[in-house]
Amino acid sequence: MNHSATLEQWLGYLEQLHPQAIALGLDRVDEVRRALAIKPAYPVIAVGGTNGKGSCCAMLEAVLLHAGYRVGCYTSPHFLHYNERVKVGGRAVDDAALCAAFARIEQARGDISLTYFEFGTLAAMLIFADAGIDAGILEVGLGGRLDAVNIFDADCAIVASVDLDHQSYLGDTREAIGFEKAGIYRGGRAAICADADPPHSLLAHAKTIGADLMLIDRDFGYVADTRQWRYWGPRAKRNGLPWPALRGRCQLANAAACITALDALRDRLPLTAADLRGGLLTAEIAGRFQVLPGRPLVVLDVAHNPQAARVLAANLAELPESKGGVVAVCGMLADKDIAGVIGALKTSFTRWHIADSTGPRGATANDLDAALRQAAVNAPVAHYSSVAAAWREACKNARDDDKIIVFGSFLTVAAVMHEQQLNRTG
Repeated sequence: MNHSATLEQWLGYLEQLHPQAIALGLDRVDEVRRALAIKPAYPVIAVGGTNGKGSCCAMLEAVLLHAGYRVGCYTSPHFLHYNERVKVGGRAVDDAALCAAFARIEQARGDISLTYFEFGTLAAMLIFADAGIDAGILEVGLGGRLDAVNIFDADCAIVASVDLDHQSYLGDTREAIGFEKAGIYRGGRAAICADADPPHSLLAHAKTIGADLMLIDRDFGYVADTRQWRYWGPRAKRNGLPWPALRGRCQLANAAACITALDALRDRLPLTAADLRGGLLTAEIAGRFQVLPGRPLVVLDVAHNPQAARVLAANLAELPESKGGVVAVCGMLADKDIAGVIGALKTSFTRWHIADSTGPRGATANDLDAALRQAAVNAPVAHYSSVAAAWREACKNARDDDKIIVFGSFLTVAAVMHEQQLNRTG
């Protein structure tokens, strides 16, 4: 690639560089890591899980930022701009930093083929090294054991949850998937699991490698009150904590896991009670039960597997009642458990706006309609050729006391975000 290439040109190049979009395995990317001499000198927190890992990353980042640390945070995927994936000091890095990192990787890799995600992971770590960060938060892209993030030994690792998703890569049982998730744990280091029913495979792997395993409801946990909650864990108890800014009761389990992780690292990253409270109150993450201001009420949620759909249903049930309807704007990928998602949400909506999703993995509105019929959903259903069209029609017909819920995939939420951006700038 030309050293004057734009970020858009680089990303187009990376997309076609490897014959497979996903190629699990660590040998290739670790060889390039060694060529680049990337070895973090700061504490690394790795975060995996079927659901909840993005929320955990957001809370960890917010608490550490509140404490005054210079934090690097690497997450995926992005919604509108690739830069969202790499943040330093709470801000997305600029195009120049990404392009410079990509150029260094391109020079170092020789004839080694890297995937889009592997390139991005190495780029994030180069940028973090240049920025002199105090702590790094790395979100696992897929699974854990063979994910590119796992070439870096985490000082502390969190598995937020274990459920069925990406079965073609990770296996079709919770036991198989649990083993893959547990691959980010390290012997002698804090290994945290916030799943209330951890697979035996996860427990066994942690024991085999000698990880310091801490389980929710056994080693740490929380007690929820109406306006506050209490944390208990191996190193401390904390009373009078504010509910996280991230919505949903499930966030208390995520927050408890984050506090346990930060306590495990407190010798290197000391915090105050005020830092914890401030971080919980300011943590933000797009597309996870994100409630937009104004009327009608709009919720954006990337829920795309049955576990996430069950959480979405529970969160919707806790919203204030109104006389209006609850309108679904839904698009999904064909390789997801569409029937499972629909089944979890079949009684949540008074109208469905279902859409074709773009790309080779996209499901059609007809696919969604078949799942709705199979689930015996009686609410009216309308088909659209795109998520944008479904969104526009939902907004056109919505009353102020309606609720519009956008869900089904990152691409679905991103399409609506793009529409909102166009409305603001147009």
